[in-house]
Amino acid sequence: MHDVDYGGYAYGLWTTVVFSILIVLFLTFSFIKPKNKFEWRSMSAFIGFIAALFTEMYGIPLTIYFLSGWLGNTYPVLDPFSHSSGHLFLVFIGISHSVVAMTILHIITNGIIFFGFFMVYKGWKLIYDAKEDQLVTQGIYSYIRHPQYTGLFLVTIGFLIQWPTIITLAMWPILMFTYYRLTKREDIELENKFGKEFLEYKERVPAFIPENIKTNNRKVIL
Repeated sequence: MHDVDYGGYAYGLWTTVVFSILIVLFLTFSFIKPKNKFEWRSMSAFIGFIAALFTEMYGIPLTIYFLSGWLGNTYPVLDPFSHSSGHLFLVFIGISHSVVAMTILHIITNGIIFFGFFMVYKGWKLIYDAKEDQLVTQGIYSYIRHPQYTGLFLVTIGFLIQWPTIITLAMWPILMFTYYRLTKREDIELENKFGKEFLEYKERVPAFIPENIKTNNRKVIL
C-alpha cells in the first residue's frame, strides 16, 4: 500500500467543525422533526454525538491527547496530531498513513452514512405523503417499522467507524438506547391510535432489521 504523510498539527479548524455539524443537522432536521419532549430528548443525544464527533475530528483531539499521554512512547505513530493519525482503527493496525486504506475506509463509511440518510428520506417521504389517519405499511415500511431511526443508527455507525473517539464510543450505546425507548413509546401510541391494524402490522414486520427479504418472489422497493 502507498503511504502518505499528513504531518503537522491538523486541528483547531473550528470553521470546519461548525460547518460539518450544521450540514449533518440540516440533513437530519429536513426529514426528522421532533414534536414532543421525548423526541427532542432523543434528538438532543444525536446532536451531542455529532457535535462531539466533529469537535474531535477537526477541533480538539481529546482522544489523541489521552492515548498519547497514557501510552507515551509506545503510541504507535510518530506524529499523533497529524490528521491521518486520528483514524484510530488504522493507527492500531499500523496502516494509518496508507492512501489505499484511507480511501477504502472513507468509501465504506461514507456509503453507510449516505445509505442511512437515504433510509431517513424514504421513511419521511412516505409519512409526509400519507393521510393523517393512515397507518403507513408500504414501501420501506413493509420491511421495518422504524426506517428513519434505523437510518440514524447507520449514520452514527458510519461516523463511528470513520472517526472513533473515546467520547463517541461512550455516547453511542446511550444514543441507541434513547432511540430504542422512543420506538417503544411510538409503538404504544400507534397501537392506541390504530388498534388491531397496528398489532397485525407489528406482528409481521420487525422494528429495525428485516427478517427475511425474498428478492426472487417480490421486488424490493426502497
